[in-house]
Amino acid sequence: MQFAPLYPLLYRLLKPAFPGCLWTGSRDRPRIALTFDDGPHPTYTPQLLKILDFYQISASFFLLGTCVEKYPDLAKEVHQRGHWIGLHGYYHHSFPLLSPPELRDSLQKNQRAIASACQIDLHNLRDVRPPNGLFVPQTLQHIHQWNYRPVMWSVVPEDWVRPGISTVVGRVLSQVKNGSLIVLHDGKCGGQDVAQTAEMLIPQLLERGYQFTTIDEFQRDRSEEKNVPDLSV
Repeated sequence: MQFAPLYPLLYRLLKPAFPGCLWTGSRDRPRIALTFDDGPHPTYTPQLLKILDFYQISASFFLLGTCVEKYPDLAKEVHQRGHWIGLHGYYHHSFPLLSPPELRDSLQKNQRAIASACQIDLHNLRDVRPPNGLFVPQTLQHIHQWNYRPVMWSVVPEDWVRPGISTVVGRVLSQVKNGSLIVLHDGKCGGQDVAQTAEMLIPQLLERGYQFTTIDEFQRDRSEEKNVPDLSV
């Protein structure tokens, strides 16, 4: 069963209920963020990177710690090509099912794996996207308490169930607007199509006048709007 029609409704309900999460960028500028979850994958991620390179697009990757440890050189390549990197947990375990110590351990192991592979300062690895998009208020409380920044989404085309590349592209194009935060997948579920999806989607978004940015830029804009010092630099 596919739930794609429900995600726009969930977004409209959850965004005002949980303002501590990053859901979108500014609506004032035609900028959007392409984000990819569940990698790195030894086949799908390199295919995707070639497409992003061709269009000179910077994206954001939420990496799994266990995949980073299996493919550290690939994680390093993602970083070296100028893409922003965030945390997706060590394993793809839903955060509400973890105890607070288990959740913190998952994030710290995820953080250390990426920092080691990419030679990034731990303090620059603070953006967290919960696997499956699942959280409860206590989850967010802990994430903020531990000085991480929860990142969600505004456009979810449900690519992981592989409804067809044209379907995924059509879902994105029907929902995208200024500040959209789009989530796709380059892992074992959905990654089979991610390069072709990006190859079809990106030029159409460019034709509409959208500029591509990364999660750190959205976070910086958010901090400036709130007059809160940005701690990521």
